[in-house]
Amino acid sequence: MSDWSDDEGTTNGFGGTTNGNFNFGRGRGMAKGGDDSQGGFGSKSSGFGSKFGSRDENSNESGGFGSRSNGFGSRGAGGDDEPRGGGFGGKRGGGGGGSSGCYKCGGEGHIARDCPDAGGSGGGGGGGGSRACFKCGEEGHFSRECPNGGSSGGGGGGFGGSRGGGFGSSGGGGGFGGGGGSGGGKGCFKCGEEGHFSRECPNGGGDSGGNPGDSNRGDGEKKTEIYVPPPPPESEEEMFQSITAGINFDKYESIPVEVSGTNAPKNGILNFDQADLSETVRSNVRKAKYDRPTPIQKWAIPIVLSGKDLMGCAQTGSGKTAAFLLPVLTGIIKNDLIEGGSGFGGPQYPAAIIVGPTRELVNQIYLEARKFASSTCVRPVVVYGGTSVGYQARELEKGAHVVVGTPGRLLDFIGKGKINLSKVKYLILDEADRMLDMGFEPEIRKLVTTFDMPEKGQRQTLMFSATFAAEIQQLAKEFLSEYVFVTVGRVGGANSDITQEVHQVTKYEKREKLVEILNQAGTDRTLVFLETKRSADFLAAYLSQEQYPATSIHGDRLQREREEALLDFKTGRAPILIATSVAARGLDIPGVKHVINYDLPSGIDEYVHRIGRTGRCGNLGKATSFFDPDVNQDKELARSLVKTLGDAQQVVPPWLEEIAEGAISSGFQGGDRFGAKDTRRGMRKTTEDAGFGGSSNGFGGDAGGGDDEDWD
Repeated sequence: MSDWSDDEGTTNGFGGTTNGNFNFGRGRGMAKGGDDSQGGFGSKSSGFGSKFGSRDENSNESGGFGSRSNGFGSRGAGGDDEPRGGGFGGKRGGGGGGSSGCYKCGGEGHIARDCPDAGGSGGGGGGGGSRACFKCGEEGHFSRECPNGGSSGGGGGGFGGSRGGGFGSSGGGGGFGGGGGSGGGKGCFKCGEEGHFSRECPNGGGDSGGNPGDSNRGDGEKKTEIYVPPPPPESEEEMFQSITAGINFDKYESIPVEVSGTNAPKNGILNFDQADLSETVRSNVRKAKYDRPTPIQKWAIPIVLSGKDLMGCAQTGSGKTAAFLLPVLTGIIKNDLIEGGSGFGGPQYPAAIIVGPTRELVNQIYLEARKFASSTCVRPVVVYGGTSVGYQARELEKGAHVVVGTPGRLLDFIGKGKINLSKVKYLILDEADRMLDMGFEPEIRKLVTTFDMPEKGQRQTLMFSATFAAEIQQLAKEFLSEYVFVTVGRVGGANSDITQEVHQVTKYEKREKLVEILNQAGTDRTLVFLETKRSADFLAAYLSQEQYPATSIHGDRLQREREEALLDFKTGRAPILIATSVAARGLDIPGVKHVINYDLPSGIDEYVHRIGRTGRCGNLGKATSFFDPDVNQDKELARSLVKTLGDAQQVVPPWLEEIAEGAISSGFQGGDRFGAKDTRRGMRKTTEDAGFGGSSNGFGGDAGGGDDEDWD
């Protein structure tokens, strides 16, 4: 999806009073000679700044690429009949185009180095002007020797926001220009100060107002900072917050279940009192207001407590995390497996290792583990990329009975001797298919087969996956021993508790349609999915400019920004979250009323994952998708989309059926009632089927990770 448009219109540069897409300027490119109406990078506009962050369109506070400036060539823009080039900024802005005379003053008869005026004729121009220090503009020294210490632009870089993560809100970082652009110095890129390199920075990262800006990094280099996450909640009220069961929770009793394997149980538990949980863990289940087990919990809890390996699949939002945490915590407590992870410095010997594909997912699992382990002797710890290694090492040294982490950071601590795997009793691989899709198979194999990890049969291995394709089942054969296979619901289908709508919308109509929907939604928590990171940032900026409180989350945002965006969304400070595929898997965000596919994904399975962020635990939800008939990716999804809507008893628009008839399918993986089968021969099966009336539940398929490649 392209984020730019060069269509003619009234859009003024990257900022200013914007209509339509973020055009490069009114007109197209550079201006024709003498035509004052041609814009370039922001004719009469606020460039990268005003109205993305500044309070006043007429204010020069914002800096940016030309606050109230003539952009990249307005007012002549290098035409022969007006010698003033536009420059990068300023009221008149020196440099850039004009006549062939001195590029400092515009006069004829001498060249720039002999210029008696020693500067550009305009006020504080951007890229043009003298060859003086580019920090302070004075002659006689280079920028690295500048006594003034940097540019005058206040604020920090980042995307603005009062918490450093938003788009143009008051306070904090400068946003896309708000509160002053990012500094132009070549100092430490963490704190912006001179006299030391970033690796020696005593401040440990950017200041509280926002990020230090991007000007000191090379093109394409990701932002970095030493991030120490805030402490997890300690009060019971915060700790035991969860999604409450919805009005359709009773329908879970009708979801088909298939169980197979040697000595597989014939019946699941009917309530938590039958589960033989630790007394304290059972008390925590009550505090979390878990009244009845979900189908995956009914079967997984007794299977894990019996000591058998498990390969499980359940519909999205069905309580899968609790299905393995409750029996694992009970096993650690009842079998007194706490000695190895009791702190006192040195390497930790955890009893359980839980591996997940993304930082957000492992942090969520960690918070659930803290909740159910509350008031017990079990101490969970989480490790993942994007955060301070020193901070996480200190947390490990305090004791770690359960370690939750992403593959890369886990292997890092194991390799450094901070974690020893020789006493691991439980190994849990969550979202196994997603980890394979993201290329983590070598790390998973290394974790399981080296570093003193007990052999299968000596440890208990639990694997959960959205689909069980051949490569997943091969992994299960290698890692699991005589496992029980549990499938709950139909893999590959959408939850029937979600009302799905599809609108035919071209890319030029999407923003207008989104605003129309948001006006109807009011303050409902809304999750909007796009395919690219850059599009997510621009859409969030546009919505904030239009007074819709929005934030974004994707793989290029700093970990601090990602966690703050999720927190703002969960607490309602920003009830609109613009996201890429990071939020499509596993995240359990309470109260999401509406999911909008601004861009449709490339595969139907990713579509099911996305809309599965709403309608969880029997609650009702709504999903709206924008279908662009001019986009091949959308047309290829049409047949699978029609089938998914029909299977979930949703209305299929006639125009979509017409497109689907002539489209190439993107590979819907449904067809079988369960969508995943135990491929082992001779396995006895137990089936619990109360006749779900043909509607489909569950999820499946390839992750379709888009361009979000760095989650570890």
